[in-house]
Amino acid sequence: MEKAKEWLELSGEETETVSRLTIHPHRVGVESSFYEDFALRGIRVDRVDPGFVTCTFKVPPRLTDKNGNLANGAIVNLIDVVGGAVVHIEGLPLSVSVDMSISFVSTAKLNDELEITSRVLGQRGGYSGTIVLMRNKTTGEVIAEGRHSLFGRQHSKM
Repeated sequence: MEKAKEWLELSGEETETVSRLTIHPHRVGVESSFYEDFALRGIRVDRVDPGFVTCTFKVPPRLTDKNGNLANGAIVNLIDVVGGAVVHIEGLPLSVSVDMSISFVSTAKLNDELEITSRVLGQRGGYSGTIVLMRNKTTGEVIAEGRHSLFGRQHSKM
């Protein structure tokens, strides 16, 4: 337990950096939220077809861990967002993630350009299943693969 606690503790410099952060209240519809700006800034949608979305994302310093790899939490977040985008219907509320299963196959380093593709595996009622593949765009190496289940009330007969 002590090793885990020690690993999670911030250094003096990291603590100072975090203490200088200013987070202003979010004005919905006027500006991006802290979450959108921090976690999603830089993602580029390259192609959208029915049941298919592909995006490009360059790994920024703000989303790397202490070893310089894209943090696992950032990978999970990107899989969640791109997996949800493929089933989203404009003008309706976003679907809610019910389950995600992610295989972390390799690592992505700072400035690596990633290709993230999502496709619908199937839909029944309000339930949708998607698969998301994240790979290094230059080498083709798979970074992670995720299966993502979502529920959207807009599809159900409730």
